[in-house]
Formats: sequence, structure tokens, C-alpha cells
Amino acid sequence: MQDSFDATTLIFLALAVFVIWRLRSVLGQKTGTERSPFRPVERNRTDAPGARTEGDNVVRLPGADRTQPAPAQTAAAPRDWRGIAEPGSAVARGLEQIVQVEPAFEPRAFLEGSKSAYEAIVTAFATGDRKTLRALLSKEVCEGFERAISEREKRRETAETTFISIDKAEIVAVEVKNKVAQVTVRFLSNLITATRDAEGKVIDGNAETGVEVPDVWTFARTLGSRDPNWQLVATDAGG
Repeated sequence: MQDSFDATTLIFLALAVFVIWRLRSVLGQKTGTERSPFRPVERNRTDAPGARTEGDNVVRLPGADRTQPAPAQTAAAPRDWRGIAEPGSAVARGLEQIVQVEPAFEPRAFLEGSKSAYEAIVTAFATGDRKTLRALLSKEVCEGFERAISEREKRRETAETTFISIDKAEIVAVEVKNKVAQVTVRFLSNLITATRDAEGKVIDGNAETGVEVPDVWTFARTLGSRDPNWQLVATDAGG
């Protein structure tokens, strides 16, 4: 009996680990339009992020030291952003402005974090998880998402989406103004998505076939602040 109990316990533990891993790595939810999972808020890259609490995480600066003062400006040679930005490009110049204030900023790690944020927000939006969205988004973006969720609920519609893959995440713009950094990332993902009406009938998308979805998101943060977190401040279809 003890051996049977131990074997059963191990099987259920393995299944639990597998389910958690799948939810984290490949499964997400969104509304049913196949053009873009997010259209409730138009792009507005002039918005600065509002104050957030310690637990409000979007993308964390790897290795950021909150107590470290901003270093003095130096004439150090530009970093090699090979694979991230072309030398001398607007993106490269923007990245240089960020690392002048926060040398710990690493764009490759930022991109990995942005992909995690993308999945987390897509999931919360589709499931109507308003609490999570409030913790991850700027006030304006969150209000737009909540309006879209409320309209969907009034129509008694449900969204189904499965992430097949996130094929690309690339920084397409960087802007630093008044110490507020805005980093725009273009995502290219492969999703299976569908919207069902109150009777369960698919009214948009396809519940079986994947589609390629481009999205452009802008994350923002006040450089040099004690809060190392980035907020999503704008979304747009990638076109």
C-alpha cells in the first residue's frame, strides 16, 4: 500500500509541475480578433508612468541597484549593441541614454522580460483579471482594457487563445525625455484564437488554426527611481 501511495503521489506531483510549466511558457488568453490581441487603447508614447507599488511588476531591470546614484556623465565609447540595434541608429542612441543613467540596463534581458509581460497581460486581459491588469499597466491603458472586458462580458462572449510561440521580440524605438525612458518592442507571435458567443458558437477567429499576430507595445519607466519596474503605457497592432 505504501509503494502504491508513493507512486500515485509522484504522478500527481509530476502532473502539477507540467501544468504550471505549460501555463507559464506556452498558454495565454486574449480577445478573439486575429489581427491583434490588443486594440482597446491607441498608442500614446508621451504618457509617463504613474507611481506604482513595490509589487507592481512588468519588466524588471536585471541587476538594478535601487540605492545606486546616477553616475556622472562620461565620454565612454558607445556599447556594442550588435543584434539589438544598428550602430549609430536612433535605437542605439536611445539605449546609450538609458545606460548613462543606469549602467545595469541590459536590452537582451529586457526583451526576455518583455515577452513574459506580453504573455501575462494577454492572459489577464482574456480572463478578465482586472486585479492583475491594474498591477501591470499604466492607468490609461488599464482603463481601456477594463472597458473592453466589460463590453465583452455584457455581450456574454468568451475568448480562447493558445500561444503556439513568440517568434520575435525586437526593440524598434527608444526615447528618453525628462528622465522617462520609453522602450517600444515589436512582437511577432503565433496564436490560436477564437471568440465564442453565449451559446458557445465561434463568432470570430478559428479555434483550430494558428495565425501570425504582430503587436507593438511601449514600456516606460522613470530612470534613476527606486522602483525598478516598467509599465505598459501603449499598445498598437504591428501591421
